[in-house]
Amino acid sequence: MSVLNMQKIQLCALKRNRKKLLTTLQRCGVMEVTDIYYDDSIFHLQKQSEVEEYVAEDIQLAKEALQVMDTYCDKKTKVSSLTGRKLITSEKYEFYESKYNQIKEHALQVTRLARIITEEVQENKKRRAQLEALVPWITLTIPFSCTETNCTAVFFGTLPNAWEKSKVEELFSDPLTTTENNQFVEVEVISSSKLMTYIMVMCLKKQAVEVLSILRDASFSQKISNCNLNLPPAKEKDFIEEEILVSEKKITEHLKMIKEFEQDIEEFQFLSDDAEVRLGQCEVIKHLVETENVFVVSGYIPKDEIGKTLKRIQEQCDVAIETMDISEEEEVPILLKNPAFSKPLEGTVKAYSLPGKGEIDPTTIMAVFYYILFGLMLADAAYGAIMVFGCTFALLKYKNMENTLKNSLKMFLYCGISTIFWGVMFGSYFGDMVDVVSETFFGHVISIPPVWFFPVNEPMKMLVFSMLFGIIHIYTGLAVKLYQCIKQKDYKSVLYDVILWYIVLTASLVLLLSMDVFTKTFGLSFQLSKEVGNIALVIMLISSAGIILTAGRESRNPVKRFLKGLYGYYGITGYLSDVLSYSRLLALGLASGVICTVINMMASMVGGGFVGVIAFIVIFILGHAINIGINALGAYVHTNRLQYVEFFGKFYSGGGREFSPFSMRTKYFKLDKGER
Repeated sequence: MSVLNMQKIQLCALKRNRKKLLTTLQRCGVMEVTDIYYDDSIFHLQKQSEVEEYVAEDIQLAKEALQVMDTYCDKKTKVSSLTGRKLITSEKYEFYESKYNQIKEHALQVTRLARIITEEVQENKKRRAQLEALVPWITLTIPFSCTETNCTAVFFGTLPNAWEKSKVEELFSDPLTTTENNQFVEVEVISSSKLMTYIMVMCLKKQAVEVLSILRDASFSQKISNCNLNLPPAKEKDFIEEEILVSEKKITEHLKMIKEFEQDIEEFQFLSDDAEVRLGQCEVIKHLVETENVFVVSGYIPKDEIGKTLKRIQEQCDVAIETMDISEEEEVPILLKNPAFSKPLEGTVKAYSLPGKGEIDPTTIMAVFYYILFGLMLADAAYGAIMVFGCTFALLKYKNMENTLKNSLKMFLYCGISTIFWGVMFGSYFGDMVDVVSETFFGHVISIPPVWFFPVNEPMKMLVFSMLFGIIHIYTGLAVKLYQCIKQKDYKSVLYDVILWYIVLTASLVLLLSMDVFTKTFGLSFQLSKEVGNIALVIMLISSAGIILTAGRESRNPVKRFLKGLYGYYGITGYLSDVLSYSRLLALGLASGVICTVINMMASMVGGGFVGVIAFIVIFILGHAINIGINALGAYVHTNRLQYVEFFGKFYSGGGREFSPFSMRTKYFKLDKGER
């Protein structure tokens, strides 16, 4: 349970050794590189090079190549969090590095082939749309380009709804529109449906304007084709179908060529990772300062890692090393270090905030309460056993899984162990499953008694225990604050902000335990004497006065100080609400148990016999699967809330900046730890 001490160092080396030094630092992954400020004419910041742009292009190329392989090949490229990244030796990494340009060329070929396939697929979509448009015109024997002769004009188009030929011809027989040469208007219905009629109209050129006007009055839409206008529709259809066949053959050939690169998927993954590694180096270079011949890199490194890291650096190149003092004003990055028991909960602490200056790492203290609280809320031995078995199986089967998922599974493993413990204490095994099964299928009740008590039968006892546990949790938070104040030598805060509150809270509790109303309401078997209660009341009033007089001590104005003191003492209501918050232990514990009982009752309603057994199994599995999911989620959420609000609120402010080392941030591969 600690925040690792950091050391600030500066490394100075010849520019020709820059790649060696940065590669070594990156593989060690224990130094956070920071900016350096030199106010002179000798050192200057390294300018952003064009290499970064090329590396970014390589990352995009690798990404596109892998997407192509994912689309067209059976072998998938994505890495599961369970299986984790592949381990790679330094020798294999260097072998791939030597083939970098060849791998890049293969990736380019794959993306070119995919681009051609995409273009052909799009063209075929257009061609099929053309074929669909040609279907109604397929019986037309002349091309659409034949729109006029020396003496005639021809119109191709559509009329809405179904039209007979005679009905179309009637449009030109109206006396108001008849011309002396209207007998030269020729109409041909090419095809017709309920929605559309496709027609060709031929007339003398001198009638063209009048004929087109009449047609438009009938909602005529003139045909504008995107097909080859010089071929009749039937021949155009054959031509397009031939184009599609040629295109599909081309697509098949290109797909075959892409699949030939399936064996190169691992190399494309390396291209992506290596480009990301190089991009990381380019980003770090921006923080360096240099002269014509040397460069300087500065940053933070955990003190525990200094010896072996500097040894590795010196094995690679000559380097001058300077350790530097860290000033009080500097924002030092935070790196947590915890034992295996509490390490899984580092992510929970980070989700709230990392420790600020002068604060301790609360992970281990929090872990004890976290696992207990989770177990109390779920409190079923069978549910806990399922969690333990599932998490253990995953951890043993997928030993290379990513750390984030591994820590989550370890956290739920410990939560499962706690759930088993409290399930045994409260006698819950899938609720009352043992009782129900024995009575339904064997005719007599067999019960497994609780080691302690049944919360469903004694809810007030569970409520008292929940609140007592809450008081212990809150007192622990105050104890951590006490430790931090002593560590910072802030002895006034020790007395005024911790000890006085301890006295007020303890005296209030003693006073309540001397009251008939309180002890009877909560069903307590003991009660303190009135004399003890009176003494507690006096102590509470004196301590309360102390809080009121000191809570606003930073203000010089006595009125303002007194008002701030009153406001500070108002915080006692916060402590009351905090204690009441732990009643959720009762609520969630009872909810889980009652729902288990209801599920078992529903499953047993069918009765005995073969049908009853099948129905029981189906209802039992479905019901408990849903219940464990919902209640485990509820336990997780409310456990986090009790830690963040009730516990951290007593001593923890956070605000620390996470340690972000210069490391190999890869997606597909990771170097063996012994070879970095």
